[in-house]
Amino acid sequence: MASSTPNVTPNSPVTSVPFLDLKPQYKALEKKINERIQTVLNHGQFILGPEVVESEKALTAYIGAKYCLTAASGTDALVMALMALGIGPGDEVITTPFSFFATAEVISLVGAQPVFVDIEPVAFNINPALIEKAITSKTKAIMPVSLYGQPADFDEINAIGAKHGIPVIEDAAQSFGAPYKGKKSCNLSHVSATSFFPAKPLGCYGDGGAVFTNDEALHKKMEQIRVHGQASRYHHVTMGINGRLDTLQCAILIEKLSRYEWELGRRNHIAARYAESLLPLGAARLGVPQVKSDRGSVWAQYTLRVQDRDGFAARMKERGVPTSVHYPSPLHHQPVYAAIRDRFVCPEADKAAREVISLPMYPDLSDEQVSFVINAVKASV
Repeated sequence: MASSTPNVTPNSPVTSVPFLDLKPQYKALEKKINERIQTVLNHGQFILGPEVVESEKALTAYIGAKYCLTAASGTDALVMALMALGIGPGDEVITTPFSFFATAEVISLVGAQPVFVDIEPVAFNINPALIEKAITSKTKAIMPVSLYGQPADFDEINAIGAKHGIPVIEDAAQSFGAPYKGKKSCNLSHVSATSFFPAKPLGCYGDGGAVFTNDEALHKKMEQIRVHGQASRYHHVTMGINGRLDTLQCAILIEKLSRYEWELGRRNHIAARYAESLLPLGAARLGVPQVKSDRGSVWAQYTLRVQDRDGFAARMKERGVPTSVHYPSPLHHQPVYAAIRDRFVCPEADKAAREVISLPMYPDLSDEQVSFVINAVKASV
């Protein structure tokens, strides 16, 4: 196990806080990461080297699923899952309108049609009570997103999928390993995809992702898709993509995974401090994120609701605390979906897009920095 002790005590008084700082994490793992990188440079197997298999075994063991395939990005991971399920032109995939664009983009990239179902306001995830009425004869998958690090309502969603014979794909780009009723995000549905983009709770040093499943046939299909649909060298049995994650990134992931449980503990500690200090301000002034009692969060973001978001962001910036908006426009309002925009009425997603704003959240935030952010929020609402 790598050392998990960060520099969480600043050497001078806090006058500003970065929105994200990955340098302390690297310093805690520097020796082991450098050794891993040097090993890859020495053996020279930069594509599908031994660290790829090692990382997939470690990720599988952590999540509890039977199979894992690393991928070049979280987007490619979702594309691989959709392609392996045979989803394409003429098909529909039910998903949320409140997410990063890749969630809908991958559906369109395989030629299918995204069908947007509104969110519930507590966790910002797709509202399972609205899914069934959106199902048609063309529906070939349901793809909830576990947004901001908290799993969606998978018991209810999986039951709907099972009733209609429709597979459920978890977009777990922000929720790797989040607990849900004794299981972990990435092992809550037929197939799951996550992202290892550097800013994610578990990130590499570039783009990266992975798919997880307990279905051996689906795993084999995705394995072929990942290398241009190749079953054996120069023998292509299906259409595929160049979806491999390179060996160097896998080597980095192995070491970063060794610190992940400690980092989740820190993220939850920081989230608890935020909540304890900000909840007394009252919901009329500030909406504080809530985690449902039967699950947890890996806190990819700590996202508030505020009425005067632009004013709040400006006041926070003046006080040395940057903020970010995830996400300012629901997916069905994106220009590329103008032709289908009027099909979808999603008032909760529209409202969230107007109000959400995220605070700094990363495991190496010091307690002093957290206090600084809290004081800035109190002075800015």
